[in-house]
Order: sequence, then C-alpha cells, then structure tokens
Amino acid sequence: MIQRLRLEKFSALYLWALFMIVFGITQGSTFLSWTSLELVLTDPAVFNGTLALAFLVPLATGTYDLAIGANMSLALVVSTWLASTDRAPEIGAMLIALGCCAVAGLVSGFFVVKLKVNSFIATLGMSQVITAVIQKTSDQSINDAFSDSYRDIGRTELIGLPLYWYYMIVLAIIVWYVFEHTPTGRHMFAVGGNPEAARLAGLRSDRLIWGSLVASAVIAGFAGIIYGWKVGNYASTVGPGYLFPAIAAVFFGASQLRGRPNVWGTFIALYALAWGIKGLQLTFTTGTRWIEPLFQGVSLLAAVSLASRNAVIKVPRRRRTSVVDPPGSIDGLSPVDAKQ
Repeated sequence: MIQRLRLEKFSALYLWALFMIVFGITQGSTFLSWTSLELVLTDPAVFNGTLALAFLVPLATGTYDLAIGANMSLALVVSTWLASTDRAPEIGAMLIALGCCAVAGLVSGFFVVKLKVNSFIATLGMSQVITAVIQKTSDQSINDAFSDSYRDIGRTELIGLPLYWYYMIVLAIIVWYVFEHTPTGRHMFAVGGNPEAARLAGLRSDRLIWGSLVASAVIAGFAGIIYGWKVGNYASTVGPGYLFPAIAAVFFGASQLRGRPNVWGTFIALYALAWGIKGLQLTFTTGTRWIEPLFQGVSLLAAVSLASRNAVIKVPRRRRTSVVDPPGSIDGLSPVDAKQ
C-alpha cells in the first residue's frame, strides 16, 4: 500500500493536501481565500523560492553555498545605496549590484576550486565577509531609495499577482531546463555524484563547480533585487533570515519526484511548508512570531533526515584505507545522489 502511494516521492504533496484539509476545515474561508493564496504565493515565498534556486544550482555539483542570504543582502544594499545617492541610474544600480554578487561568487569559487577549501566552510566564511562589508559601508537602513517607475518593473500586477512572481517562475523554468535537458545539467549531476569518475571521463569539474557558485550568487542577488521592487527599502536584517527556509525547501524537495535535487520538487516542498506556516499563523492569531522559525527549524531537520534516508545525502561507513572525499563533502558526506 505504501509503495502504491509512493510516500517517499510524493510526501510533500500529501503534506500539502493535509494542511489544506485541516486548516481549510478549522480556519474556513479565511485560509482558503484569495488573500491567503496571494500572500502565500508572494510573501515571503518569492524570496525563499529564489534563494532555493540559488542553493540548488551548486548543490547539483555537490557544493554547498551558504552565502546566498548574504548575497541577497549585498545586492539589496548596493542597489539601494547607489540609487539613493544618485551615483547610478536605478537600472544601472541593479546591474552593478548583480555584478558585485558575481564577484563574490568568483571569490567563493576560488577558495573551493583552487585552494580546495570545503564549500561549506568557504561559503560560510564568505557570508561573514560580505556581512562585514555591508555593515562597514552602509547604515542600518536605507529608505525611499527607488522611484515608483523602477519598482513597477517588479510590483505591477498581472492576473492578480506581481510581476516578480512571474520572474521567479521563469527563472525556475530556466534552471529546470538546464538541469534536465542540457549536457551542462547532466555534467553537473555527474560531478556531484562522483567527482573522480567525472574527472576521468573528461568533464571539467572545476569549471562546473566554479560556474555554479557564480550563478548561485547572481540568483541570490536577484532575490535582493526583488525585495527592492517589493519593499523599496534596505534593512540590515534582510537576507540571512531567508536562508534556512530556502535550504529546507531544497532538501525536502530533493526527496520528491526525482530522488535528487530538482526544481519542481523544491517548489512543491516550498509551498507545502508555506501553507503550513500560514495555517498555524491563522490558528494562533496573537503572538505568532515564534511559529515561523520553529516550523522552519523542524522542517529543515526533517528535510535533511529524509534526504539522508533517501541517499540524497550519503553517509558511507568509515574505511581504514585512506580515501579522498569528493568536493563539497563534509567528513565523507556527499550531498548529491547523481542517479538519473
């Protein structure tokens, strides 16, 4: 019976359906209203979804990027600072901000590829460096930085949803297409599954890993651009707070559909968790600030445990002979199962 239901591949869908039934009954029309649907789709799921894509890209090569939250902040503070001080036109400020994120990704790639620093440590350290730069060069907040015409690029509504939601979906389609229908995507998963075999097969593993970190940084920076369109301001707290729900969605989604990191599994997990948070917030109408971090923390633990159980994260037995851990591993952990 369990095999027929395919719980391991569709558990997020079953969880999503459970949330809709339970909270639909207990919270009635409030939970199932268009207002709730719009809020769940766009706030903060757009930021979480964009950062999840940023984390997903290097994960395909077996590489962790924990600097995605910091890169989101970097793009936001650079674009708002340049625009607020009239040092660059708003579109130019946006492009410069994304360029700064690309440089940050290049630096992370240098440490991971050239200096052979574990990606977990390298990107975690890079996130702190970026945070230090932001705090040194900017105030705690920058208000009213953008004109309405610039913000309308993202916040103009189409069929009741802002354009930045559609931008995220287009980005997801691009990443999905690269992963599933191009040689680059197949090579990335080959590198993530067995780096040594990929190298012996003639794949340019270092270039793929380095490029994935640059792409990750730029995508994370785009999340900061979206935040600027939506809110129009910069605050020092923006960015890192979206890291954990994004990672939880990626790992939970990795156990869905394909049995490896994939775009649509990530988004199914993302919105399943988002509806769960929304239902709990409606249930506990006052003092709900604790719900989101608790739910995200539990979700992350459950997602990583599920991914480990389904070999998305492998924990091999220790051997007495000397072995070389693949890039992106942590004490023998390989984060990607490259089974197609």
